[in-house]
Amino acid sequence: MPPLRDADSGSEDDLDLDELDPIVQSSDDPRINSSFDSANRRTANGSANIPLRRLQKYERSRLWRSKGRPGRTGDADEDTEGLLDSWPGKARGNGQLPQWSESEDQPGWNVSRRKYQNLNRENSISQGRDAHTRRLSGRQSMQISDFVRQELADMREHDQELNGHESREVDVGQSQKKRFPTNVISNAKYTPWSFLPRTLYNEFSFFLNVYFLLVALSQILPFLRIGYMSTYIVPLGVVLTIAIGKEAVDDIVRRRRDAEANAELFTVLSFSDTGRDGVVEVQKKSRDIKVGHVLRLEKNQRVPADVVILQSRLTELRDDSRGYGTDAPSSQASGETFIRTDQLDGETDWKLRLPSPLSQSLTLRDLQRLKITAGAPDKKVNEFVGTLEFQPRQASAYDPHGLKEDLADDHGGSSELDRSAADRVTSAPLTIDNTAWANTVLASSTTTYGAVIYTGRQTRSALSTSPSRSKTGLLEYEINNLTKILCIMTLSLSIILVALEGFEPSNKKPWYVAITIYLILFSTIIPISLRVNLDMGKTVYAHFIHQDKGIPGTVVRTSTIPEDLGRIEYLLSDKTGTLTQNEMQLRKIHVGTVAYAGEAMDEVAAYVEQAFATGAGHGSKASELGSTTKTRREIGVRVRDLVLALALCHNVTPTTEEIDGEKVVSYQASSPDEIAIVEFTESVGLRVLQRDRENIVLQSVSTAQIVVRAEIKDIFPFTSDSKRMGIVVSITSEIPGLSSTGELWFFQKGADTVMTSIVAANDWLDEETANMAREGLRTLVVGRKRLSQQQYADFSSEYSDASLALHDRDSGMASVVKTHLEHDLELLGVTGVEDRLQKDVKPSLELLRNAGVKIWMLTGDKIETARCVAVSARLVARGQNIFTVAKLKAKQAAKDALDVMRNQTESALLIDGDSLHLMLSQFRTEFITIAVQLPAVIACRCSPTQKADVAQLIRQHTRKRVCCIGDGGNDVSMIQAADVGIGIVGKEGRQASLAADFSIEQFCYLTKLLVWHGRNSYKRSAKLAQFIIHRGLIISVCQTMYNIAGHFDPKGLFKDWLMVGYATVYTMLPVFSLVLDTDVDEHLANLYPELYKELKWGKSLSYNTFFTWVGVSVYQGVVIQGLSQLLVGEVDGPRMLSVSFTVLVVNELIMVAVAVTTWHPIMIVCIVGTACIYAASVPFLGEYFDLSYVASWSWAWRVVAVGSISLVPVWGGKVASRMWKPPNYRKVQGI
Repeated sequence: MPPLRDADSGSEDDLDLDELDPIVQSSDDPRINSSFDSANRRTANGSANIPLRRLQKYERSRLWRSKGRPGRTGDADEDTEGLLDSWPGKARGNGQLPQWSESEDQPGWNVSRRKYQNLNRENSISQGRDAHTRRLSGRQSMQISDFVRQELADMREHDQELNGHESREVDVGQSQKKRFPTNVISNAKYTPWSFLPRTLYNEFSFFLNVYFLLVALSQILPFLRIGYMSTYIVPLGVVLTIAIGKEAVDDIVRRRRDAEANAELFTVLSFSDTGRDGVVEVQKKSRDIKVGHVLRLEKNQRVPADVVILQSRLTELRDDSRGYGTDAPSSQASGETFIRTDQLDGETDWKLRLPSPLSQSLTLRDLQRLKITAGAPDKKVNEFVGTLEFQPRQASAYDPHGLKEDLADDHGGSSELDRSAADRVTSAPLTIDNTAWANTVLASSTTTYGAVIYTGRQTRSALSTSPSRSKTGLLEYEINNLTKILCIMTLSLSIILVALEGFEPSNKKPWYVAITIYLILFSTIIPISLRVNLDMGKTVYAHFIHQDKGIPGTVVRTSTIPEDLGRIEYLLSDKTGTLTQNEMQLRKIHVGTVAYAGEAMDEVAAYVEQAFATGAGHGSKASELGSTTKTRREIGVRVRDLVLALALCHNVTPTTEEIDGEKVVSYQASSPDEIAIVEFTESVGLRVLQRDRENIVLQSVSTAQIVVRAEIKDIFPFTSDSKRMGIVVSITSEIPGLSSTGELWFFQKGADTVMTSIVAANDWLDEETANMAREGLRTLVVGRKRLSQQQYADFSSEYSDASLALHDRDSGMASVVKTHLEHDLELLGVTGVEDRLQKDVKPSLELLRNAGVKIWMLTGDKIETARCVAVSARLVARGQNIFTVAKLKAKQAAKDALDVMRNQTESALLIDGDSLHLMLSQFRTEFITIAVQLPAVIACRCSPTQKADVAQLIRQHTRKRVCCIGDGGNDVSMIQAADVGIGIVGKEGRQASLAADFSIEQFCYLTKLLVWHGRNSYKRSAKLAQFIIHRGLIISVCQTMYNIAGHFDPKGLFKDWLMVGYATVYTMLPVFSLVLDTDVDEHLANLYPELYKELKWGKSLSYNTFFTWVGVSVYQGVVIQGLSQLLVGEVDGPRMLSVSFTVLVVNELIMVAVAVTTWHPIMIVCIVGTACIYAASVPFLGEYFDLSYVASWSWAWRVVAVGSISLVPVWGGKVASRMWKPPNYRKVQGI
């Protein structure tokens, strides 16, 4: 039975000042703990706090709205009028409510969302920002009760009006009032009932399948009947069976994966009076989890549904106290937990998640008194806005009249929050920091309790899953064009044969019926099995790539375009993590007067050890700095300040894991650069020992003692737009020269392009950052600023107001930071981080360039770093000139640069993002026309949008195959815009890998993927397509000769099983075995990349080769049918049929054998095995053949004679062509 709720918990217009204002609230009840009441004034520890002036404004607008609503009166009650007395309008004796504008009168969902998000954002960043909450308390901050409920009601109403979806209320641990989707995972494309209808519909959406279905159905009509319907149904059935069978296997695999996930067991808390202290742990399958369930999650456990984190504590703490007793969890528990989101968004770094302080302070039993309000299901994985309410006990107890007795004798124990807020609703905001989405994994050693808010298809994971992209390869477009020609040939041939009779067929049938019959007879010209054979071939190519031990970990995600790997002409590559390893190491620092790198870092370590030496036995070291020369003292202080700034200004969190029984400390951050900097500070003697929302603790490596404690006041995270991050801290230290009284400092680090205008004037920054960039180092500029208490108070006040703005909040907050903090910073130094080149990048790029691939590097890094990496990676050839286009602002300057570029076609182009933007916006066609002719292009300071735009522009302008490769989330748009997208599993996550068509682990694998697998896939598919076309054409030519010899009588030559057997049993395996053929080995393919260059012309399957094969088919068909009729001496009959059909089968087998360049055992088995199958089946073909004649020498010599005349000229012409103009693969083989 769900808990009863007080329907009359208060009128929407009733406001009790004693309840709202903690200053005037009665505290006579001894059960109310004064410390908790004080804590309630802080946003971080309880209900929301709203300034009185905001509440007054809201109440007046709410009352103004209520006048027009049914069931309400325009009069306010006493409490409301009392509240409004202090409003300035009434103080002036106005006596009238103001006429609020419409925009002011709609706080609704969006307004509340911003308020709550800001409050919890401050909470999640740092509970140490006491100044904000103290300032709010100074303005008579109030506890929210009825106001919160009205605010939430308006939120839900406004959300429903705007979005058409109703936000939800989730009663934690209880049955829900509404029905929600089940938590069943289903990635299957079909149901058992929809499988056949949908797959058949998909198959018959192709014209060729419809064409052959109509041909088969035509045999129902007596006047169109040529033979058995099975003759035409069986080939179509084989094609459909293979295609549908492949879909069935894929769907069965998906269903098995779904079944495993749905059957996974999870621990769910059951709230029952029969259990221990009212809480029982039960095991439920993932599919049985429902909205409102409270899950207990442990380390490395998958989150089965979208949850709001209610509590989290270290596992060892939970083992000591399960939390079921009368004492609430310790307030000292951090509540922090980490999750991995790589299966959701591809990012491999751990994400910090926090429970709301409101729920963290409860016992497990009291969790069922929580209510969560969340918005409608949304696919935005990085956004969430909601609220958490703690209900009065009468709202969740079964006996609403037993409140006093329950409070007097609490059998299950009560939390501090319960004792202080038993008679009112207490609320707290929820943001993305309080959530864990489905398919994320708990990463830290914590026990975490979460309430399910979204299940099944409404989870972020399900909503953000987009259908796989469908790409069509260039070869398929080319084959499609050839198929159109074959259709025209079929229709033309049918009309010609009827026209030769003067459109008066000898069989007395109308001419249009005769044309239809000929279309049926010549239907073999159009290869029904071409598409299914090519699809099967693609599966084989993908298998070869998966099994290649030379490129381990390579994954084919789009199996429809392996042939395009052999046709790449433009390669667009990211730099960081793609050409480089994305394994950062701080190699150099510069403090203004001196630089340190390599072995000189030992001197930095010595300065740090001296500066942070404390305690007995270390006084001499601490005094060494003072006894040195003034210059060395100044340098030592500079080094100390820079290292301290680096140890404080970051978002790195130390985490401890137990590996093989030993505790190992590792650093978690969103960027490898951040980890590299913290690892550097540790290497020189200053370790980040602890980091949480409130504090950073630094330890001296040499003394193992804590030397600095910093209380976090504000954090300004790094963004791609700001290109910098900052932090305000209050430092406490016992180190001489450092603050011991909690001085406030603002530290900031960022790119030189933005920090140059922020730091104080200097004469060395530009020169040193350029020098480091030329060395290939990624530079960061570090600065600081001391803040007085008044400065910080002024900033804090304005920043808080800006964070509550309804419009342009982010820009407003940034403006406040810039105005108060980001100017005249003391320049501490510059760091240079090295990102080493990946393994074999140099030979790989050189090989691709020799293979005719033009390489573009698109990076967000600065121009000097891009130039250095391009040269060191040999993206630019030795001695090649680099034409630089940078800092273009005017249209005329861009036009002049284009004029110069026209005469620099042998040079590599280096262009920055601003200049590229100007070129693409003003001279789009002219620029790309010139740029695609250049041997290499390096574009720096590129945004993700620019990368995708360049890829799309090259595709559209050149109509050539474009390949894009990258490793980060900023490369996804570029990868998806390419003909072939390749993602590298890198340090920045798996976003690029998951979005790509092919996934590799190292850049050097790309050469083998293109030069070996891509080349083989294209040449094999081209040869396979030609033989399938030849197989259909030759039998149609035989049919034509037969009809001409039979006085244009439209009847079939090879009927029933002969037609079916020829297309399937007797020729299919030998022809398909050509997917195993290779013209050169892997060594020669890498040694002679020019073999890859010739593929870009598409000569393996062109109109030239197509019509060559048409000519061969016509010749062989005429010879086989014509000579069979002449030598046997009959136009029709079983003897002629046995000779022509046998020669037809043998001719196809020998043609396949002649075409093979490298024999594979399977190919031998297919050809020899098929020949044996045909020989063994002849005795069963007595219905079609004269078996006594087949057993005679007369039959044998005719077969040999016809076959020789059919094959020898073709083979001789091929040999002569190779001798006259040998192909390149034979040249490199020395043949």
